[in-house]
Amino acid sequence: MVVHLIDGTYELFRHFYGLRRFNKGKDAPFGAVVSVINTVFQTLEEGATHIGVATDHVIESFRNRLWSGYKTGDGIEPGLRAQFTPLEEALVDLGIAVWPMIELEADDALASAAHLAATDPSVEQVLIWTPDKDLAQCVAGDRVVQMDRKSKQARNARQVREKFGVDPQFIPDYLALVGDTADGYPGIAGIGARTAANLINRHGRIEAFPVDVLGEQRDLALLFKKLATLRTDAKLFNHVDELRWRGPTAAFAARTATLGNERLLARAEKIAAQRSLA
Repeated sequence: MVVHLIDGTYELFRHFYGLRRFNKGKDAPFGAVVSVINTVFQTLEEGATHIGVATDHVIESFRNRLWSGYKTGDGIEPGLRAQFTPLEEALVDLGIAVWPMIELEADDALASAAHLAATDPSVEQVLIWTPDKDLAQCVAGDRVVQMDRKSKQARNARQVREKFGVDPQFIPDYLALVGDTADGYPGIAGIGARTAANLINRHGRIEAFPVDVLGEQRDLALLFKKLATLRTDAKLFNHVDELRWRGPTAAFAARTATLGNERLLARAEKIAAQRSLA
């Protein structure tokens, strides 16, 4: 089987601002939710059987206690913020495994789910649907890969190295050195992408750097590495078959009415019927 792991937070942002190109500034209350659900349907229609979706139920996480400048929910538009919980509820009613994260982040859930799924011998491949460079650390050969939603292209371990100059397991070290503006930490002054890759390829992990390489900035680099390192120990499921889609629940009909788009129910029922799940 192939396991599909979807970054629900990314998809919600992507669709919310994508709709802005067409709605002339009048955001539909559940417009992004409906679009994300349709993205899940598309994944199912393309043959997916096992799906999990991770969301940031609370934007802040344990990382905010480690670094005061780490990303927060400040600045998220109210119309977008108001769609997080409805998305989670709609996914549950659709029968999709969803992980609303509070202490950890959605990225940690994706990393944990990828780790759990990859250890199951019945899993042929794990596809992580997000362009987030943080998740590149989870890539393992051709078994665990990142997927680009627009191009439908997979990024395997070789392609991670081609893009960043380091192997997947060194992505936290790389990000610690170059920084991640999206997550709110600046990296180490004077170290760019090429220098970071050269240092890692020469010395390995930051912990193995000679003391004179980073000097007084060593502790800061190690802190940033802690921010960049995704957790893989979240207990999301006991068996990968818990991610198998078995059709919409009885509550999905009422949910589609709440979302103002009852066509979602017909689409769900059609997919279920094609799989003899109805």
